[in-house]
Amino acid sequence: MIDRMIRADAVIIGGGVAGLATALATPGDVVLVSKSDFGHGGSTEWAQGGVAVALAADDSPQLHASDTLRVGLGINDQQAVQVLTSEGPRRVQELIRHGARFDRNAKGDLSFGREAGHGLHRIVHANGDATGAEIMRAMSAAVALRSNVTVHDQTYAFELVLDSGRIVGAVAVGPEGEIIQYVTPSVVLATGGIGRLYSRTTNPVEVTGAGLAMAARVGARLIDLEFVQFHPTALVSDLDPMPLLTEALRGAGAVLVDDQGSRFMAAIHRDAELAPRDIVARATWSLLEAGRSVYLDASEAVGSEFPDRFPTVFAAAQRAGLDPRVEPLPVSPAAHYHMGGVGVDLFGRSSIPGLWVVGEAAATGVHGANRLASNSLLEGLVFGARAASSVTGSLLPAPRVVPAIPSPIVDAPGAVREVRSLMWDRVGIVRDDSGLSCAIDRLDQLSRHLTSGSGEAADMVLAARLIAISARSRAESRGAHFRRDFPATGQPERRAFDAPDLATVA
Repeated sequence: MIDRMIRADAVIIGGGVAGLATALATPGDVVLVSKSDFGHGGSTEWAQGGVAVALAADDSPQLHASDTLRVGLGINDQQAVQVLTSEGPRRVQELIRHGARFDRNAKGDLSFGREAGHGLHRIVHANGDATGAEIMRAMSAAVALRSNVTVHDQTYAFELVLDSGRIVGAVAVGPEGEIIQYVTPSVVLATGGIGRLYSRTTNPVEVTGAGLAMAARVGARLIDLEFVQFHPTALVSDLDPMPLLTEALRGAGAVLVDDQGSRFMAAIHRDAELAPRDIVARATWSLLEAGRSVYLDASEAVGSEFPDRFPTVFAAAQRAGLDPRVEPLPVSPAAHYHMGGVGVDLFGRSSIPGLWVVGEAAATGVHGANRLASNSLLEGLVFGARAASSVTGSLLPAPRVVPAIPSPIVDAPGAVREVRSLMWDRVGIVRDDSGLSCAIDRLDQLSRHLTSGSGEAADMVLAARLIAISARSRAESRGAHFRRDFPATGQPERRAFDAPDLATVA
């Protein structure tokens, strides 16, 4: 039963960098729906490394694009990469004008770091390793000044409303448990990724694959769902999510060592610790699978400067009872980023009229099979603004028809725990047909006991099943998708599915 109905020109679901970038550039009456407190929650605030952008004197969008394509292993959308790298500098300069305070050198110029896969120092960062928090601070303050944007935080959107083949709104649960129906001709999903589908993840609790699941239920086109990036260096502790040990540490000279204190990456890749993330993650995982331990040692490279240069990492290590200034930190790979998602064009338009998708929930094609470090925040800035320009040209009168809505949400914590364990064990860093089939069978069973009104549990089961089916259908190894039963790399191909077809694959 509907408790409240709200009409708007556009509704943006998600309050991270992509949602905020869209809100800042969209005219008309805009409602921004955030699952968390406004300005907090989601992956953006947790981002440590920074924003990859060609602003240094020795850099160029072409060089940035070249690195992005090389790491993406042949299945990037080259036009999307060109858009990302060529428009990125302007969007970062806009962010600075919005008040974002990036770190600068003694001359007052932007300070650039280097991370894995980059041929140059091109990562702008803030407060050492707190870039995401600074971006959220600046962008949420700018959005708060927009008189046309109304923020509904602590509000969980759980269903899109489809009528006559187009999106006409969304349904959410408000902070007091009221059911809200948003009636609008334009919905923008900026809901983030799928990290919480895995028992080991660096992603916060809000990142449950909600956008992917909602889009799938209305039949949107989905692309490259099998490509899940596992960050090589998450801190092993009792904390969930696992604290991220930013790649900037390795860019500053930190090294990976095994339980005998020996470096191992130099023998695996010419770039050693700065090899692409999928290579470092698999190398680390192979040691852990063999019962060994792996450590990130920055005691020599950073040492006493830790509290000033990497305050976020230092605080996380201290909470775990460790001192990175003088001892190595135990690490494990963890689910970090989803390269696949809802298929969109260069302006964020999905295959369903009235539905745009931006940020990690979207499959723009910029990342290919393996995301280049620190390209994700830039993607949110660039494609959020592009989606806003498309929404602007598509504003229509709010629809008169208000179709029936799904039932209210119920919790299913047992299903959530099982999904997370199953995905890590069977749809993780190294996959095979047996494990993937086992995961799909069990997820099928779980899905039969849940409805779309089951909220996060239903979203997680559906998103997990779609990813597992996609992983089983790609019989090759490429980037973040590694099949032990198909270790060779085949022909480069982006794989798109209509959600109803993919959902019925057994």
